[in-house]
Amino acid sequence: MLGSVCNSGHMQNSIMSFNVDTVYHVAAYKQVPMVEKNIVEGVQNNIFGTLVAAQAAESFRVKSFVLISTDKAVRPTNFMGATKRFSEQVLQALAQKEQATKFSIVRFGNVLGSSGSVVPLFRRQIRSGGPVTVTHPEVTRYFMTVQEAAQLVIQAGSMATGGDVFVLDMHEPIRIVDLAKKMIHLMGYDVKDNNSYRGDIAIEYTGLRPGEKLYEELMIGEYVTGTEHPKIMRAEEENLSWDTLQKLLERLKVACELTDLTEIRSALMEAVDGFEPKKGVADPLWDANKIEDQPTQPPGLLDQRVIEGAGKKVTPLFKK
Repeated sequence: MLGSVCNSGHMQNSIMSFNVDTVYHVAAYKQVPMVEKNIVEGVQNNIFGTLVAAQAAESFRVKSFVLISTDKAVRPTNFMGATKRFSEQVLQALAQKEQATKFSIVRFGNVLGSSGSVVPLFRRQIRSGGPVTVTHPEVTRYFMTVQEAAQLVIQAGSMATGGDVFVLDMHEPIRIVDLAKKMIHLMGYDVKDNNSYRGDIAIEYTGLRPGEKLYEELMIGEYVTGTEHPKIMRAEEENLSWDTLQKLLERLKVACELTDLTEIRSALMEAVDGFEPKKGVADPLWDANKIEDQPTQPPGLLDQRVIEGAGKKVTPLFKK
């Protein structure tokens, strides 16, 4: 069925009509540069889409709700990672309430061959004669296959007790340049040596993109316990109460309606432990509105001139 996770009525009707037992929530804008340039939509889809889907599942007593998260949610340097960590906390807060639905999170890295993965990109670049583009010679990422990721997600979800953060064993991180070299060789070519001009395919370094890290992490804290599955671990991490989270959600909702990027950044920095956005913001609206890159205003203090100029009434997001 086609629909948006931000559409509450459609989500509720879909779950009710088909008597859904389990929800795997995968819907998210996951590409770092795209969310850096579209912060409001990143918040709307990744955070409020998760909230709407989770509350729909809660309303109809869905047995299990599993959020697919990412290693980029750990101490994020970009808005995509911050919105995913916030969405994790939405489920952790909902899980604190006594209810029929078991909410859990499965956090892992990149899936080989998935949409937006470097593998199909490298394959296209090699077939067209190169160059293969790598952001930085030392950048590393975690990888697993589609089959392994799907099986472990299903198994992790079945072990949930409520509010769990499961971390998949991603083995050792791989240097992206090593992956590029291996793919060039596997496709029957040699890496071009710029000094002697030998080889077939060149590797070109393009520089880290806005909000991109050299390496990713899978756990926020140091505490992790094993499960009955050797490749699935349970992370023990602090989370926010529902009352605290509700106030932050209200702030984000108002800020999104007013396209107040300064307030969005402020709320995310308050909610997400370790969120340190890079200097400057890539969203074109930031420059278009001539927002200065300076310390954000105190939490909850939206610019009154912006509110008056909006010319619309902001309605509460939740019922008490």
